[in-house]
Parts: sequence; C-alpha cells; structure tokens
Amino acid sequence: VQLVESGGALVQAGGSLRLSCAASGFTLAYFAIGWFRQAPGKEREGVSCISSSGSYTNHADSAKGRFTISRDNAKTTVYLQMNSLKPEDTAVYYCAALRLQGVCSMTLRYDYWGQGTQVTVSS
Repeated sequence: VQLVESGGALVQAGGSLRLSCAASGFTLAYFAIGWFRQAPGKEREGVSCISSSGSYTNHADSAKGRFTISRDNAKTTVYLQMNSLKPEDTAVYYCAALRLQGVCSMTLRYDYWGQGTQVTVSS
C-alpha cells in the first residue's frame, strides 16, 4: 500500500496549487481519502475528505470556499485544488486512506498515510 503526494511548492499569497495523491497497492474505490496538514509547532489538522464514491466531501472551516477535493478512481488519484492561498496555509500536506463507505470525516482514524508534500505561501 502506498500513497504519494505531489504538487507542493512555494507560492505567493492569493495563488493556487493543486496537490495530487497517487495510490497504489490497494483498490482506491473502496477507500475514503482525507487531506491533512501540519504546520511547524502545530498539531496535524484535517483539511478535506472525499468519500469512496466521490459523492460526499467535507472541508474544515479554513478550507471552505477555497479548497476543492476530487478523485479519479480510474487514475487512482485524489486531488486537492487550493485557491486563494494564505500564509497560514503553509504546512506539510498529507493524504490518507480509510476503508469506508458513505460520508467521510477527518476525525476518523485513517489506515494509510503518505509522506507529505510541502506547501509554502509567502506574504
């Protein structure tokens, strides 16, 4: 089982990034996927999640209206489109997988985690 994040970069405030989470070694269609982030000196927090079918999404208040999560099970990839980025979005972003049907939640215990990708937003 492997999750590999990519797409992190240094971007100016107000800019956009699209993160990708490539899955291998398991059937992505059975798993909900969550995006989490951890800034230096802070606890990890949930950002967004998407159900296994793609029918349901959830976002943290900090992400609502700015971030969009989507998935392409055929390509075994989940995306996090981040717009209107702010310096406080600076963090290492991780994707994680949980075998789950129905509505997803970032508060559940996810089974598999990627290594993370750095997002830095300059002011």
